[in-house]
Amino acid sequence: MDQHHLILPPPLTRSPSPSKPPNNENNRNGHVAEALRIYAIQVRGFLEAAEVVEADPDTIEDILEGFDSLMGLEDDDGDEDIDPCVEPIEGQDSPAGDEAFDVDREYLQEAKTTWSKAEVKQLMTDLKEHGRGYFINEYVVKRAIPIPRLLYAFGICLCKQLRQKRPKTLLYFLEVAMTRELESREKLPMYNTIDDAVDLIRKSKRIVILTGAGISVSCGIPDFRSRDGLYANLQRNGEYNLDDPQQMFDIHYFKENPAVFYSFASQIYPSNFIPSPCHRFIKLIEDKGKLLRNYTQNIDTLETRAGVQRVLQCHGSFATASCINCHTRHPGNAIEDDIMNHRVPLCKGCPPIQPPTKPKAKKKPKKKNLSVWEQDDDDDEPDIPAYPPGIMKPDITFFGEKLSNEFDKALIEDRPLVDLLLVIGTSLKVSPVSDILTHLRHSVPQILINKTPIKHINPDIVLLGNADEVVQYLVRKLGWDLPELPAQNGSSSLKPGNIRTRKRPSEGVEPSEPRRVGDSHVWLFEGAEGGMWVRELEKRYESSTESTPDASTRPSSQDGQSKTKKPRTT
Repeated sequence: MDQHHLILPPPLTRSPSPSKPPNNENNRNGHVAEALRIYAIQVRGFLEAAEVVEADPDTIEDILEGFDSLMGLEDDDGDEDIDPCVEPIEGQDSPAGDEAFDVDREYLQEAKTTWSKAEVKQLMTDLKEHGRGYFINEYVVKRAIPIPRLLYAFGICLCKQLRQKRPKTLLYFLEVAMTRELESREKLPMYNTIDDAVDLIRKSKRIVILTGAGISVSCGIPDFRSRDGLYANLQRNGEYNLDDPQQMFDIHYFKENPAVFYSFASQIYPSNFIPSPCHRFIKLIEDKGKLLRNYTQNIDTLETRAGVQRVLQCHGSFATASCINCHTRHPGNAIEDDIMNHRVPLCKGCPPIQPPTKPKAKKKPKKKNLSVWEQDDDDDEPDIPAYPPGIMKPDITFFGEKLSNEFDKALIEDRPLVDLLLVIGTSLKVSPVSDILTHLRHSVPQILINKTPIKHINPDIVLLGNADEVVQYLVRKLGWDLPELPAQNGSSSLKPGNIRTRKRPSEGVEPSEPRRVGDSHVWLFEGAEGGMWVRELEKRYESSTESTPDASTRPSSQDGQSKTKKPRTT
């Protein structure tokens, strides 16, 4: 699923309306309306959160239990919806009336006094530094704190109806609250400059590097989501009338029509390309003994071709291919010829499609003057499937397939060890890889290297521009050299005859100095596409500088400020 912003029910902090005499019918209806509104907001919020936090059908059913009947979502004719957030059903005697509203009022008061600020801070620190598993084990299992009370610390006060749900559903509510908190990482204020980034790389010993399609674009491999990416080209092509170009990587669609995937697979097949400076930078970090692991979303195996050993190809790769029918696995090059010639490869071990047979019968003379519906259809042949069941598929994780257990295992192993995170060339829109940031300790410094900003994360240092130029600049500042590419198949050169690569004018040339955005943590290199986000950030820092003029806060030349041509920001 595409990366996401969690929608959560708001905390119930609104003070109830001043009470009126209990015999006042308007007051009673107002109480009912308020209780219904709160109930509806929380139910809808938790249901929407299921797009981000996994919830099984039983949990969804439990959340909805009693909700439809209570809210009276249809009128007497059943023709149109009534908004439960606006008004209650007239004359309805509901348990979400005065009593429920008074109970909710009691819970609100309890929520204000249950946790002190220091206790809330400790709870959040435990969650962000030790993770979900530790938090649940410590507070739910060991200390046996009721989940509704724990939720007070997250600013959520459950209404009466949701407090009565099953333990499994209450645990889901806690998962939703924890996810929101983990997604709201605060920037570490001590890291802002390129010199800080260089110092972090030099001093760190266990670096996790998370990479995406942006590190392979300079190799000639198209990315997926840019305006000139694979999905955009597929949409413009219009040949297959896809509802969504991502269907080419949907496992259900692939089984029905594999030709779509194989018509484009040659554009991303790894034998056509050589690793980029970014791939070699990852190898350099590994050679320095600093790479804990490279989590890559790419399927091109170029990290492996660059010689990187500690790499996890989270979404699989072209290295192997399997039959979707008999599940026999073969080396990836077994289907290379089919891929390069846009053919659907078939499993040689599975039987081919045999034309259906039927006993021959003597032809009867056709009767004249019969309508279309009266004519004999004995001569109609049964439809033959377009493809046999034994279709070969590269071992790439398609949408609708789960990642291997290796991913979860590696993340558990790496979480307590990592001391620096580098995010390079990814928009972080595909889960669960995009969720890696929520699993890491919030005290671990984060550096983003990408062409465009990623607005749903909060890294400590942001280096915008062509990833190759950025890493080469960092390597020069570190006083290191990118390693040469390893020889392939015993030869002295990696390049086969059909290699395609985009021109890399920056190789062998010192990268130009970046430009700092105000006094912020954001730096612009050649190729940066910050757009309005960068302009607004710059204005914000300009206004803050004017209000507090201080020469000590101005960028210095050693921070990379120089009179060079500004990179593109739109």
